[in-house]
Amino acid sequence: MSRGPGENGLRWIADAYDIGFTLTLSEGLSPSELLRSVGAEERHIVPLTRSAAYDLLLRDEGDHISDLDFLDWEDTAAVARLTSAGFLPAPPETIVRAGSVAGWAYALEELGCRTGTYVAALSERGRAFAVHRNATGISRVDYGFRGEGVTSFEPGLPHLTNGVPAEEALGFVHHGTGAGDVAFLRFLEDELGICLSFEETEAELSSAAFPHAADG
Repeated sequence: MSRGPGENGLRWIADAYDIGFTLTLSEGLSPSELLRSVGAEERHIVPLTRSAAYDLLLRDEGDHISDLDFLDWEDTAAVARLTSAGFLPAPPETIVRAGSVAGWAYALEELGCRTGTYVAALSERGRAFAVHRNATGISRVDYGFRGEGVTSFEPGLPHLTNGVPAEEALGFVHHGTGAGDVAFLRFLEDELGICLSFEETEAELSSAAFPHAADG
């Protein structure tokens, strides 16, 4: 069931992706435009569910592709497409899955942070945000506007800000109660009115594989 922005429109992501995630929002772009902006080729974009992407990320190169539950390994066309797009045979470093909601493109990464280094480019038509939490629980937010990177900060630790202070750039202040990334996701819910459906993000989204993710 979809949750309204005032209830749990984005903050559920921090729980659902509890071992690390990046959520990126790009105003005015389509999902394929977002993926191309972070280096994907249109011909290499394929639809994947979250579970399929996760299986591809975690597999060992030596595993037989018949171990992938979502794939009919005897479907040579499907295997060839995933191989040419970089999902097989070696596991990609990160997979970016993208969809759209209310005039925004969004992207989700499990563990990786490819999109976080492209926030300026992703803001060419307005605003772009990337909210990242790594496997150790450290979070970071990047914000761009009209093709320029405005600020990069760790919620609750203003001395680690690069660029304009978050309070000045966005009107965001984290008072230290609760996780910083959750606080910022709640802030985006209120400011943007965006609600992502858990069911939609679990289903097939346009996806691209990248062999070397940007460090997050």
